Amino acid sequence: MKWVTNGLRAWVGCAVLVCGIHAEAAVYYVSGSGSDENAGTSQDAPWLTLAKVNGTAFAPGDQVLLRRGDVWRGQLVPRTSGEEGAPIVFGAYGEGEKPLILGSVQKNRPEDWVDLGGNIWTTVNPQANGPERLAGDMRFHSEGAAEARFKATPGGCVVECGKSGERGSDIQVFSQRFAVEAWKLYRLAFTAKGSKPFDMTPPRLFKDGPPWTSFEEQRNTEPIHVAEEAREFVLYYRATAEAADARMGFMLGGAVPTEATFVVEKMSLVECEGGEYLDRDVGNIIFDDEKSCGVKVWEKADLDAQDEYWYDENGRVVCVYSVGNPSTVHTNIECALRRHLIDQTGRGYMTYENLAFKYGAAHGVGGANTHHIIVRGCDFGYIGGGDQMGGEKTVRFGNGVEFWANAHDCLVEQCRLWEVYDAALTNQSNAPGTKQYNLVYRNNVIWNCEYSFEYWNRPEDSETYDVVFENNTCVNAGHGWGHAQRQDPNGRQLCFYSNPAQTRNLIVRNNIFYEASTLALYLKGWTDVGRAGVTLENNCWYQEQGNMIGIEDTSYTMAQFAEYQAATGKDAGSIVAKPVFRDAAAHDFRLAEGSPGIDAGKATEVKMDFDGKARDGKMDMGAFEF
Repeated sequence: MKWVTNGLRAWVGCAVLVCGIHAEAAVYYVSGSGSDENAGTSQDAPWLTLAKVNGTAFAPGDQVLLRRGDVWRGQLVPRTSGEEGAPIVFGAYGEGEKPLILGSVQKNRPEDWVDLGGNIWTTVNPQANGPERLAGDMRFHSEGAAEARFKATPGGCVVECGKSGERGSDIQVFSQRFAVEAWKLYRLAFTAKGSKPFDMTPPRLFKDGPPWTSFEEQRNTEPIHVAEEAREFVLYYRATAEAADARMGFMLGGAVPTEATFVVEKMSLVECEGGEYLDRDVGNIIFDDEKSCGVKVWEKADLDAQDEYWYDENGRVVCVYSVGNPSTVHTNIECALRRHLIDQTGRGYMTYENLAFKYGAAHGVGGANTHHIIVRGCDFGYIGGGDQMGGEKTVRFGNGVEFWANAHDCLVEQCRLWEVYDAALTNQSNAPGTKQYNLVYRNNVIWNCEYSFEYWNRPEDSETYDVVFENNTCVNAGHGWGHAQRQDPNGRQLCFYSNPAQTRNLIVRNNIFYEASTLALYLKGWTDVGRAGVTLENNCWYQEQGNMIGIEDTSYTMAQFAEYQAATGKDAGSIVAKPVFRDAAAHDFRLAEGSPGIDAGKATEVKMDFDGKARDGKMDMGAFEF
């Protein structure tokens, strides 16, 4: 396993060296007092928004630095990857607290809420007050086996369907071209009816010509039910690009019934004022600067206690039970939206360091098929809780840092993660032929997450190898805000779910695992070979009550730790003892004088601790060297 750590260190060192001399490399600055009209290439002329950052295609070796002490709302969505020896770096400059990115919408004004009666209050959507974007007659296209007749009408159209076709694109009705501005919010309103009832996908905002690129930040997916009586529909779209050739289109193929007539009237698209729109599920509401969190219910009728809330998928509003206007009952209300705070699907050679991320209802770092990712010195707090599926399914999710599907050569170190709905750190997949390897998690501090580290990979032809979880301090698994709300409360330090994938060299060493609401170690549903591929050694375990370890059908309490070691051959060199922290109540989990974790670790290639202090001589357990 030496090559795993050395390989990452060699790559990191090479990245720093080459990044400094890469011919095309540039440094961009972003500040809360900047302007997107600036060049962004100096601290005196920084950019202002994350929209500007997300809309820029950076070159390998470029650095994007956010000013310390400033706060942004939204997410990072890198458009490009780095290269070997020249990663794209997102970091910090200046002095003070880490730059903070919030994935939430604030609802602190009395006018943000409307009284529905019975102590139920609802948010209101942004006001549409811009100029009309749709002009000229609607247009029509059919292909495949579809047959239809079309007639444009003022502000709408009539479609008479002979044969529906199979694909949505077989029958299309779309607007004339119009212009959109990047990250502006637009309100689409129209009235529709059908001679026969049917469901269709919502209209799409996309490029009027090849390659038909989507211009929607998040596509509306809830089906629209067209009835025989005319109904008004209102949808919101946030544009992702500056474009003069956008169009709004209905994809009717396979939806409108054969021998049915579809009628659209009063179609209008206008820009909205402000961006405080709950355009996706609210997975958590954080009240009064983290003094409490809202409790999510799944039906509006279930709202019957203070600070319970329900998200209306159709109206895109949140309803809260409150004895008064929520803005007067609370000093601060943060509605966390279901989106990754860093969405890096398909990216490689990326570094994120010295940044803070809070109040996102999906993952802190999410995205499938990634490689050569470094997350270093970052904070992730109050992450997850969003409804993963939408509709009638009610599965909440959200991890701190997740590597999904294929992932290799990634490192997470010196991060703090707390109050995460699911796992603080995880790599997982359920796709055939997936490979996850050379993943290292070290020197991280984790508390009040449902799981500290979760791993599983499926099916049998997938592989996981050379994954290291070392020198992490993990405290109070299952003690976070989401545990009491979960439909499946667990609370595990290590959660190794059913894992039929070929797994070898998964190493867990030199960690501190202090208290869990259920099991500190859960390892069930593995093959004998896969289970043999898991090495646990030189860890400090402590769980005062109940079973501490569950492996297949056998459970062990802390008092039975020696029996577990003898039966499984795992956790050589490990101890069961209180780790003795400096000030756990203040979340200072540095080891105090007399801690049994001092000098009890196994010597490894890890040379620094969480604070950057050298690990000389004997290795201490956990993220901090005494």
